[in-house]
Amino acid sequence: MRLTKYLLPFMLVLTFSLLAGCTSTDQEKGEKTTQQTDEKMITIGWPLDVGPLNPHTYLPNQMTAQAMVYESLVEYNDDGTVTPKLAESWDISEDKTSYTFHLRKDVKYSDGTTFNADNVIRNFDAVLANSDMHSWMGMVNHIKEVVKEDDFTIRLQLDEPYYPVLNELAFVRPFRFLGDNGFPEGDMTQDSIKEPIGTGPWVLKEYKKDEYALFSRNENYWGEKPLVDQIKVKIIPDSESISLAFENEELDLIYGRGIISLDNYTYLKDSSKYKTATSEPLSTKALLFNTQSGPLAELKVRQAIQYAINKEQMVNSITHGTEKVANTLFWDAIPYANIDLAPILYNPEKAQQLLDEAGWTLPKGEKIRSKNGQPLTLDLIYIATDAIQKPMAELMQGELAKIGVQLNLEGADVMVGLQKLMDDQVDINFWRTNGPPTDPHSFANESATPNASGVYEAKLGLPNAKEIDTKIHQLLVGTDEEERVQLYTDILTMFHDEALFYPISYETNNVIYQPYMKDFAPRASEYDIPYAQMEKEKEK
Repeated sequence: MRLTKYLLPFMLVLTFSLLAGCTSTDQEKGEKTTQQTDEKMITIGWPLDVGPLNPHTYLPNQMTAQAMVYESLVEYNDDGTVTPKLAESWDISEDKTSYTFHLRKDVKYSDGTTFNADNVIRNFDAVLANSDMHSWMGMVNHIKEVVKEDDFTIRLQLDEPYYPVLNELAFVRPFRFLGDNGFPEGDMTQDSIKEPIGTGPWVLKEYKKDEYALFSRNENYWGEKPLVDQIKVKIIPDSESISLAFENEELDLIYGRGIISLDNYTYLKDSSKYKTATSEPLSTKALLFNTQSGPLAELKVRQAIQYAINKEQMVNSITHGTEKVANTLFWDAIPYANIDLAPILYNPEKAQQLLDEAGWTLPKGEKIRSKNGQPLTLDLIYIATDAIQKPMAELMQGELAKIGVQLNLEGADVMVGLQKLMDDQVDINFWRTNGPPTDPHSFANESATPNASGVYEAKLGLPNAKEIDTKIHQLLVGTDEEERVQLYTDILTMFHDEALFYPISYETNNVIYQPYMKDFAPRASEYDIPYAQMEKEKEK
């Protein structure tokens, strides 16, 4: 049947060619050209449209696509170091309030125009004109002015020291650079841009909303050119359809966290037909406990919950080994996070002992513990659309029932859950760190100021909450590196000892690709897909 399927079209094409007077040499030449074109294009499936590719705004822009077109002054590496990108070097003033960047002189935008100091300042001005949108990034609140020193030198002046400047400049948005011909009238990029013109290795060639985006290699690129000519991003909202398209060889690879279900990923991986790779950990999945009121205001209750859950079994069974068990809030490779903290390991007997000590007793014949007539009942909100959070929540519900804790579950939108926590209307939320390049300083910012993450509100019941806030401010504006290391150690130890978070797993980028693709290493970054290193080593 397979032979007939392919032989019949071939015979029809051959017959038509003879009737049209086409020589076999012409036909072979055409087939060869098609094969070469196919070999130079890589196709990937993605669940969401890439968006308008505005470098200065957020959703619906997809960070993975923005990172293909636009670049930053500096680059954050998987080992936590920051290295030159569009800036070939920089100087930091002695008081740490002035950053002088020396720009590369060999950089052109994809339209051939020059990247220079005037263009950099134009981009900074456009971003800072909409500072409220970007206030989550601490640096935005500290920039006094951006000054042109010469055609290829700019100075970033702060109102006070803020050590994470380089890390935040490396982030995928908003401090990336749009060519002058891409600016709209009035430079109001927060509303729209004319077209996506960047210095990055790719340029948008074709685009059909909600169907596909075709990126071509930027022939003006100043750095190492990509190995293939084109990247096609097919928009496939349904994860099952992405898996099917991959099996049908309509896609060359599936890249990223949560693009397909873990069941499908495991099925494809176990088939031994395909290549797979896993990045280093990039972010942490955790529970965030609300200490403002209720049973979780008590440390022993928070600790008991953590002892009661068989985390290792839960992570391995639900994530099929695609995530790593987390015993601390940050992976050791995150800057300042490699400190010695004693993990809370599975020990249900210890959990029951702690609850007994806290006065939450379980009378004979009862299933739920109580204290002063109040049952030990907690509410947990998980993201309703998350394929991992729901089974984890259900497993934890069963584990806590064994020690006399009733856990009520609710699936909701992520912002609904966080708002309920901030309003002191729920006890536990699933929560995750941001990952590189903004951790751990973004976590520190979120912990010390009210924002949409919920951490500030969740910690209000801690006896040392004000002390934590003071230390966070000191580390963000301090200039002594040894002192900063000690402050991070103190802060992360306090959070760990207070059991405000229950670290569950370190999330990774999971990649599965066709056997004809050359091996490559996925990055420990959610948005920076290493397309430039991808290549096919043989035809399909």
